[in-house]
Amino acid sequence: MNILARIRGGGDRAAATERPPPQPEFWVEISESVSRLCSVDAAGSGGGRISVKVIQDSRPIHDKVVDSFLNKFFPSGYPYSVNEGYLTYTKFRALQHFSSAMLHVLSTQSLLFAAGLRPTPAQATAVSWILKDGMQHAGKLICSSMGARMDSEPKSWRILADVLYDLGTALEFVSPLCPQLFLEVAGLGNFAKGMAVVAARATRLPIYSSFAKEGNLSDLFAKGEAISTLFNVMGIGAGIGLASTVCSTTQGKLIAGPLLSAVHIYGVVQEMRATPVNTLNPQRTAMIVADFVKSGKVSSPAELRYREDLLFPNRLIEEAGSVKIGQPLRRVLSPGLVEQLRATFPNEKLLLNQKSNKTYMVLEQSASGEDALRGWLVAAFASEMERSGMGSRDAALNEAYEKMDRVFPTFVSEVRSRGWYTDQFLDGNGSRIAFAKFQ
Repeated sequence: MNILARIRGGGDRAAATERPPPQPEFWVEISESVSRLCSVDAAGSGGGRISVKVIQDSRPIHDKVVDSFLNKFFPSGYPYSVNEGYLTYTKFRALQHFSSAMLHVLSTQSLLFAAGLRPTPAQATAVSWILKDGMQHAGKLICSSMGARMDSEPKSWRILADVLYDLGTALEFVSPLCPQLFLEVAGLGNFAKGMAVVAARATRLPIYSSFAKEGNLSDLFAKGEAISTLFNVMGIGAGIGLASTVCSTTQGKLIAGPLLSAVHIYGVVQEMRATPVNTLNPQRTAMIVADFVKSGKVSSPAELRYREDLLFPNRLIEEAGSVKIGQPLRRVLSPGLVEQLRATFPNEKLLLNQKSNKTYMVLEQSASGEDALRGWLVAAFASEMERSGMGSRDAALNEAYEKMDRVFPTFVSEVRSRGWYTDQFLDGNGSRIAFAKFQ
């Protein structure tokens, strides 16, 4: 009996401990005039499943459209997930692609007319492949050998890419005027376009990287390409409209073409000026050092971007010591002077030599951005001392080196904190040296 009682008691306790199946939990999230009903089904797999349903959206239609556009064409978390200048870059990128697509439509029509073809899709495809498989690929191969220079000056090369593209387009525009030279003119046009394609693609990654702020490079790239595609399609539509109206003749194209090209180049120049590239190359390094010597402050990439010379990036900056870098050692130093300078700059991965009004700097093969900054500081301090009449050139160089050694820890720390990447120095295809002492 006791056993039965215990069994019954145990059964009662088991029944008492039974719980009804868990009910879903609900809550409402309200954010920016949007109310969302969120529920968790605890019985679902994986410890529960959250479902979200919009129950009220009181935003105006305009705000909904803008939000949808931002989600599709801007990185997640914009504007806080990107660096300064991204919106300006994007606006002019859209303008660039819109005008470029219009130019492409008009130039393709000109090619077909010059070849004596009726503008049917099949014939357009045939002409396009004949030209691209020949001269355009030759242009790509030639331009591909200049990759290191594109790393050093991505913005200047990006502008050059669009200038080459427009040059190729101009040749296609005039091809109907000389149909007997159709293949030569169209081939040269596609040769220029082939070089433009390589330069544009090679500079795309460093430009996108300069805006990445939260490890979101892939998101930036995807949204940037989405904007390009959108405005390319819009430009093609506008180009078809022009081609069938005011630009249906060669004379009309010769009027509209330069105007569209001017808009295209203006867009890419403004786009590049807004890009805050944070890698060290000769021009940016010289500008950083010049600002530091004059004011004691270090400029950030965003502060320097509009001051960069994109047309002549290799110009010398006097306030930074008029440094010329990348020259072969045999051209700037005599054999006897090499050992003297190695003694002047012990344990350094660089050599400096002042000749006339220039300072020639030769870097060791493994020199980084910090090494280049050290050399530029020495050159700037020595130039400043020379202008103020402080002793001989050799004495000024030694004094400048000692001064650089004192201020460099604080200086390089400030450079890093301002957002500059100092692990590498991008000097293009400049010559470097390797001594056994440095290894």
